[in-house]
Amino acid sequence: MRSILLAVAATLALTLPAKAEDVTVAVTAIVEHPALDAARKGVLDVLTAAGYKEGENLKFMFESAQGNPATAAQIARQFAGEGPNVIVPISTPSAQAVVSATRDIPVVFTAVSDPLGAQLVKSMDKPGGNVTGLSDMSPVAEHVALIKEILPNAKTIGYLYNSGEANSVSLLAVLKSEAEKAGLKVVESAATKSAEVQGAARALVGRADAIYVPTDNTIISALEGAVSVAEESKLPLFTADTDSVSRGAIAALGFNYYDVGKQTGEIVVRILKGENPGDIPVKVAAGSDLVVNNGAATRMGVTLPETVLKRATKTID
Repeated sequence: MRSILLAVAATLALTLPAKAEDVTVAVTAIVEHPALDAARKGVLDVLTAAGYKEGENLKFMFESAQGNPATAAQIARQFAGEGPNVIVPISTPSAQAVVSATRDIPVVFTAVSDPLGAQLVKSMDKPGGNVTGLSDMSPVAEHVALIKEILPNAKTIGYLYNSGEANSVSLLAVLKSEAEKAGLKVVESAATKSAEVQGAARALVGRADAIYVPTDNTIISALEGAVSVAEESKLPLFTADTDSVSRGAIAALGFNYYDVGKQTGEIVVRILKGENPGDIPVKVAAGSDLVVNNGAATRMGVTLPETVLKRATKTID
């Protein structure tokens, strides 16, 4: 009787439809800050909505490189060795590390401005191999127009960035082109680690009429240092990251990174359901918010125009 029951159980195990499979999704980011954290939450929420529930049939791993590229490479190798179903690197440095570490495990990058320039894929439409993802290429022309609208007499934009981050180098080239069209010059100031951010911001005092911070993870992780210099020197500071406005930037026109994470999560779900990542075109994130901070503007000696305030999707006082 016992042997019959075991045989029946074995047959059922082979023939009954399985529940949503147990899967592992490994997420890594170069550093933790509000935008990247929001992207990670967006990925997890979409997985949950699709039936992959953490602690039940989903193992959701996360590791931060704490701003260190060598640590990012170490995490990438660790994840590659553990063999999750999908790896989701958030930010360009983490994506480069993961793509270098595996040719077999599906990779869905996110918060990467220039996937081609970072050599993550050979084509946006047909990435091929094991890699696809979501680009958050900033609308730089609109950023320049916003700075000119708020500061019509500005002549020079100070670009505060990490010269070792491919994303920021790509955006610098775009900024120079767009600034020239608007009759503006660009002055660069680089910080290769978070401890250097305040000093790099101070180096722009007297050399620029405004500071512009791109979606640079090193700078944004230590933004308060740059904000303190901007307030002390009455040097208006703008960012491409809307989550940074509540931390003291005057304004930002960009993506809601929770939504970016959700759009990324949708790609992850497609792969978990059997699609080949190399056949999924790399997408550019959809949506754009204008967030302004009246208090920060006042502290930096700026009055925001009514035209800007009326267009804002969110105003912080």
